[in-house]
Amino acid sequence: QVQLVESGGGLVQPGGSLRLSCAASGISFGIYVMSWYRQAPGKQRELVGSITSSGSTNYSDSEKGRFTISRDNAKNTVYLQMNSLKPEDTAVYYCNARRVLIQYWGQGAQVTVSS
Repeated sequence: QVQLVESGGGLVQPGGSLRLSCAASGISFGIYVMSWYRQAPGKQRELVGSITSSGSTNYSDSEKGRFTISRDNAKNTVYLQMNSLKPEDTAVYYCNARRVLIQYWGQGAQVTVSS
C-alpha cells in the first residue's frame, strides 16, 4: 500500500520559516519524481516545485529563492523548506510522487501564515 505522509505544517508569522516533510512508503522512492503542490482556499491546486530522482529541482516563479526542495532517498523522504513566508503562501500543501503515468498524493498539510 502506497502512503505519502506530510508533516511539519502549522501557523507561522509573516517572514517566518517552516519545513515540511513527506515520508513515502510502498514505492521505490528513489525512482520517483517528487513534487510539492499547494491549494489555497477557493483556488486551484498549483505546483510549487519538483525534484527528480537525481536531485535536479525546478520551482514555480513565485517560490524561487524562498523555497527549497530536497530529498533523502535513504529515508524515503522529501522536504520543502519555506523561508520568508507571506500570507499568500497560506494553503494546504500536498506531496506528489510521479513516475510516467503513475502518481500518488499525500493527504496534505495546512500552512497558515498570519500575524
